[in-house]
Amino acid sequence: MGRQRFGVFIRVEGIPNAVALAEITAMPRGMELPPLGAHVEGTVIDHAHHNHQVKIRLPG
Repeated sequence: MGRQRFGVFIRVEGIPNAVALAEITAMPRGMELPPLGAHVEGTVIDHAHHNHQVKIRLPG
Protein backbone atom coordinates (compact mmCIF):
# COMPACT_ATOMS: atom_id res chain seq x y z
CA MET A 1 0.00 0.00 0.00
CA GLY A 2 1.20 3.54 -0.66
CA ARG A 3 -0.16 7.01 0.12
CA GLN A 4 -0.55 9.95 -2.22
CA ARG A 5 -2.36 13.27 -1.69
CA PHE A 6 -5.34 12.02 -3.72
CA GLY A 7 -5.70 8.58 -2.15
CA VAL A 8 -4.21 5.32 -1.03
CA PHE A 9 -2.90 2.66 -3.41
CA ILE A 10 -3.77 -0.84 -2.29
CA ARG A 11 -2.29 -4.21 -3.22
CA VAL A 12 -5.05 -6.73 -4.00
CA GLU A 13 -4.32 -10.23 -2.70
CA GLY A 14 -4.37 -12.87 -5.41
CA ILE A 15 -4.37 -10.35 -8.28
CA PRO A 16 -0.75 -9.21 -8.77
CA ASN A 17 -1.43 -6.97 -11.80
CA ALA A 18 -4.29 -5.03 -10.20
CA VAL A 19 -3.85 -1.34 -9.40
CA ALA A 20 -6.33 -0.45 -6.66
CA LEU A 21 -6.98 3.06 -5.38
CA ALA A 22 -9.07 4.24 -2.45
CA GLU A 23 -9.66 7.91 -3.28
CA ILE A 24 -9.63 10.37 -0.39
CA THR A 25 -12.68 12.14 -1.84
CA ALA A 26 -14.65 8.88 -1.52
CA MET A 27 -13.69 8.38 2.14
CA PRO A 28 -16.06 9.44 4.92
CA ARG A 29 -15.24 12.86 6.39
CA GLY A 30 -12.87 12.58 9.33
CA MET A 31 -11.73 9.06 8.46
CA GLU A 32 -8.03 8.50 9.07
CA LEU A 33 -5.97 6.87 6.36
CA PRO A 34 -4.90 3.33 7.20
CA PRO A 35 -1.24 2.99 8.17
CA LEU A 36 1.23 1.74 5.58
CA GLY A 37 1.13 -2.06 5.39
CA ALA A 38 -2.29 -2.37 7.06
CA HIS A 39 -4.74 -5.05 5.90
CA VAL A 40 -7.90 -3.29 4.69
CA GLU A 41 -11.24 -4.38 3.27
CA GLY A 42 -13.50 -2.32 1.05
CA THR A 43 -16.08 -2.31 -1.70
CA VAL A 44 -15.15 -2.17 -5.39
CA ILE A 45 -16.93 0.88 -6.84
CA ASP A 46 -15.32 0.91 -10.30
CA HIS A 47 -13.22 -1.41 -12.43
CA ALA A 48 -11.38 -0.94 -15.74
CA HIS A 49 -10.71 -4.38 -17.19
CA HIS A 50 -8.31 -3.18 -19.92
CA ASN A 51 -5.69 -1.86 -17.47
CA HIS A 52 -6.61 -3.74 -14.26
CA GLN A 53 -7.48 -0.55 -12.35
CA VAL A 54 -9.89 -0.83 -9.43
CA LYS A 55 -11.43 1.94 -7.29
CA ILE A 56 -12.26 0.90 -3.75
CA ARG A 57 -14.42 2.54 -1.08
CA LEU A 58 -13.15 1.88 2.42
CA PRO A 59 -15.77 1.49 5.17
CA GLY A 60 -15.91 4.26 7.70
